[in-house]
Amino acid sequence: MPAAIAYPLAALAEIAGCFAIRAWWRLGASTLWIVPGIAALVAFGWLLAQVETVAAGRAFAAYGGVYIAAAVLWMWLAEGHKPDRWDLLGTAVCLLGATIILAAPRGS
Repeated sequence: MPAAIAYPLAALAEIAGCFAIRAWWRLGASTLWIVPGIAALVAFGWLLAQVETVAAGRAFAAYGGVYIAAAVLWMWLAEGHKPDRWDLLGTAVCLLGATIILAAPRGS
C-alpha cells in the first residue's frame, strides 16, 4: 500500500483510538468506548505495517510527520482550536522531513 494512502488512514485510526481511550479515562464516557478504541489502534498498527520500506524504523519515522499534521487538523476540526502560524509552520517542517525520509534516493 502506498504511504500516501496508508499514513493518513493510520493517523486517523491512531487518533480515533487514542481519543476513545481519552473519552473513557478523562471525559467520563462509558467503558464501551475502549472496544472501538482498541480496534482503531489495531487498525493503526496494521496500516502502518503496509508501507513498503526496507527498514520499519524509516516507515515509523516518516509517519511521525503525517501524524503531527493529522493531530493539528484534529485540534482544529474536532476540538475547535484553530492552528496558529507556528502550528502550521511546524507541521510543514515535519511533512517536509517525512517526505525527505521516504523519497530520498538511497544507494545499495
